[in-house]
Amino acid sequence: MSLLMFTSVSVNAQSISIGQEKIDYAVPKQYEVGGITVSGTRYLDKKVLILLSGLSVGETIQVPGEAITEAIRKLWDQGLFSDIDIRVTKIADGKIFLDIKLEERPRLSKFALKGMKKGDANDIRESIHLVKGKVVTDNIIVSTENIIKNHFIDKGFLNIEVSTETERDSTLPNSVILKFNVNKGKKVKINRILFRGNEEVKNGKLARSMKETRQKRWWRVWKTSKFLDYEYENDKKAVIAKYNQLGYRDARIISDTVYKVDKRNVNIEINLEEGRKYYFRNISWTGNTKYSAELLGKILGIKKGDVYDRSRLEANLFMNPNGRDVSSLYLDDGYLFFNVEPVEILVVNDSIDLEMRIREGKQATINKVTVVGNTKTNDHVIMREIRTKPGQLFSRADIIRSQRELSQLGYFNAETLGVEPKPNPADGTVDIVYTVEEKPSDQIELSGGWGAGRIVGTLGVAFNNFSLRNMFKKHAWRPLPAGDGQKLSLRAQSNGLYFQSYNFSFMEPWLGGNKPNALSVSAYHSVQSNGVQRGGENRQAIRITGATVGLGSRLQWPDDFFSWRVDLNYQNYILENYLLISGFNNGHSNTVSLRFTLMRNSIGDPIFPTYGSTLTGSVEVTPPFSAFTQKDYTNADPSEKYKLIEYHKWKFDAKWFIGLAKNLVIATKFQFGFLGLYNRQLGIAPFERFYVGGDGLSGFGLDGREIFALRGYDNNSLTPQLNGTQVGGTIFTKYTAEVRYRVSPNPQATVYVLGFAEAGNSWLAFNEFKPFQLKKSAGLGVRIFLPMFGLLGLDYGWRFDDVPGYPNMAPSQFHFSIGQQF
Repeated sequence: MSLLMFTSVSVNAQSISIGQEKIDYAVPKQYEVGGITVSGTRYLDKKVLILLSGLSVGETIQVPGEAITEAIRKLWDQGLFSDIDIRVTKIADGKIFLDIKLEERPRLSKFALKGMKKGDANDIRESIHLVKGKVVTDNIIVSTENIIKNHFIDKGFLNIEVSTETERDSTLPNSVILKFNVNKGKKVKINRILFRGNEEVKNGKLARSMKETRQKRWWRVWKTSKFLDYEYENDKKAVIAKYNQLGYRDARIISDTVYKVDKRNVNIEINLEEGRKYYFRNISWTGNTKYSAELLGKILGIKKGDVYDRSRLEANLFMNPNGRDVSSLYLDDGYLFFNVEPVEILVVNDSIDLEMRIREGKQATINKVTVVGNTKTNDHVIMREIRTKPGQLFSRADIIRSQRELSQLGYFNAETLGVEPKPNPADGTVDIVYTVEEKPSDQIELSGGWGAGRIVGTLGVAFNNFSLRNMFKKHAWRPLPAGDGQKLSLRAQSNGLYFQSYNFSFMEPWLGGNKPNALSVSAYHSVQSNGVQRGGENRQAIRITGATVGLGSRLQWPDDFFSWRVDLNYQNYILENYLLISGFNNGHSNTVSLRFTLMRNSIGDPIFPTYGSTLTGSVEVTPPFSAFTQKDYTNADPSEKYKLIEYHKWKFDAKWFIGLAKNLVIATKFQFGFLGLYNRQLGIAPFERFYVGGDGLSGFGLDGREIFALRGYDNNSLTPQLNGTQVGGTIFTKYTAEVRYRVSPNPQATVYVLGFAEAGNSWLAFNEFKPFQLKKSAGLGVRIFLPMFGLLGLDYGWRFDDVPGYPNMAPSQFHFSIGQQF
């Protein structure tokens, strides 16, 4: 049977006979569609295909005509076919019968990425979204090749080549395997950046303004010199911004070019027109009724004759990161609708007069405050930390402080904390919405250490967002009651018969729920022995049982970053043939002490602080028991001397954090401690002493000792000795400086690397204290914060000094740490 294939291509006038009918191309004729069939398909619904074509039985079409051409176009637009024919199979009684002949495109069976590393392949797979059964079209192949190319171009492989092989899959009908072959070539680096036309600003200053587009230098480790087009466009804007900052407000790039030096290098040439350098002259204010022009000018901080720096002007008007600005002056006093527009009203030679046009608006009152995103933490825990309350005047400073307080809780991702003020100009109010993203805050400790010549195992859990009030509610156990901001910690250590230790602590940060009064309780019990069972004839052991009750609160003076805390401590020591100090191996010792702590904490993110400081001073005192007895202890037995332990203990700790650039921070720390006595006949207590050196994790100590790390040295090696035995220092000092760079801000695995230098020492008595006779070290390290385990650290330190009594100490060594910042 004869057939006709109609396309949009014009044909010469001709006629073809089908049965008794003749189709004349030159004289189109009307027909009623008598029937439509579909051939050539195996996997697609024929009824749906007819529907997609737009043709239907019973309609009248013109042959030849647009209806057939439009049907082909509609089917082609589906992207499912490699060939489409519409054929006339029969003409009878004015009716035309059509057959739509289709050739389906193959479907994807699987695909492979060749010529790249596994990590790159995984990243590309996430981007291309190729799935089994997808129809393979030319567009899909081209778009996939472009995705692959762009992935490697972003890494500096500008000469990348991608080719695609299509292979029939014999195991599946109408299916193909796509193989993408990648030839990355070598990275294209920037050989030189050449500036032309710059007479006033040196090449080096302009090159440094280009943060991501850098020419090759042998010392560059963190920033490579790869060429990325989109970064280059941003850096060209940075060059002009640098000129504007220096007063050249008319500076512009006339032309620029990037050309290849060879296959691995390109040069960049930028032609500049600097223009004239401008200066501020007269600055006037209009529209200001709340504050005087004198005060506003003082906050603006720009004087007549200063270089015309538009970025400085805008920073001092809006959102100055380094101090106050005009906008914050108004916004902190409720003027949410405030606006200021600097207008150049006169330019005379190289001087510019400005008029600051202010629209103060009305003060805005906070209407509603809401929180979204908290899936675990209860609303009241968040709301009590927020400083913006309904009915108060709007304050930008209160919003910033609220974000800081939410970050300090440790329950939310600090990188995604958000706030959205929603002004209502009609009634002068504003709604504030805080957005949080929960992150895991509970921690588990499972570790092994070395102490007293044996391996010590530790198992601990800390629930940092616990809910005590929901303990007896069955539905709240998911898996534990949570969301009320309380802290519950359980910890156990053991190495079998020789050592066991159990610790429990609980803290309620808002006792009563109305004020930030923190109540804490803790209890602990430890036993160290020679492994002989209790009651055994040769048993040697020391048992310690203790408890602490603490109460603390926040202060408003000197500022509201201050807080105080008071702890009442009790410890009971029982010695059974255990030689703690000379002459004291049996008996009881008791300690009752009161510790007062004053703190100021102004840091932001507790995991990776980029600004602020923490200052902590404490004094711990016991009653002067010996003063109540009037007894001469000069020749008293040690068991009598230490039945009631007495001392006073002073400590100071200060940390400062300064952000140098994004993710780059310098951190410094100073520590000092002193243990004093009341009665010289008793001497300084053998408990509560300072041990310095190593990783700060050296096993266990049952005498109340405090251990301080000093990397590069053996554990406790900087601790005073008597007769070859470490007895602990009564005074110590330590200085540390670190440069930190955050590699990953991901709250699920925050990672930063660091370089450190530190110095410290401890002394047996105050008269031996030499604050500048210190043991020094330096090194490198890495910190990884995992929500489940806390902060984990690995450092490699080099010591600079020898230590008497340790002739075999290594000149450098690794240190592992848990939970320590530095």
